[in-house]
Amino acid sequence: MRPSPLLLGIGMVAAPATAGTVTVTIPRLNVAEYHKPYVAVWLEPAAGGPARTVALWYDVKKGGNEPGTKWLADLRSWWRKGGRSMAMPANGVSGATRAPGQYRIPLPADLKPGQYVLNVEAARETGGRELVSIPVTVPNGTAQKSGTSELGTVALSAR
Repeated sequence: MRPSPLLLGIGMVAAPATAGTVTVTIPRLNVAEYHKPYVAVWLEPAAGGPARTVALWYDVKKGGNEPGTKWLADLRSWWRKGGRSMAMPANGVSGATRAPGQYRIPLPADLKPGQYVLNVEAARETGGRELVSIPVTVPNGTAQKSGTSELGTVALSAR
């Protein structure tokens, strides 16, 4: 029995190329009223230049008089670096808030070689804010840093 051409084609589908992976850990906090944090992940050239948002997690389904986008300005550093000019939802970048856990985010495949600063910022309703910044070299750079409250370990592996 010969395999069908359709079945052969399934094995040939390649995953999209990436320049590496960012791993973000959102810790479980022992607080009376827990809200999932809004999180922004972006890269900036170390020598200066425009920021590039890699991921943005916010309350995308919140409606009514206070849509979830209203609170994006609480991600103050990201907001100032270009967040305020982004149209939401941003295809391939924005998504829903995440529960505590570890999440892998692919870096864009078209990321040019060079020195960058990876920034991960979290802000939580009735909680705090935190920004973790890590210098990294693309390609072949790895780096890791831990937050102290709203973020756990942030790691980057650039190919």
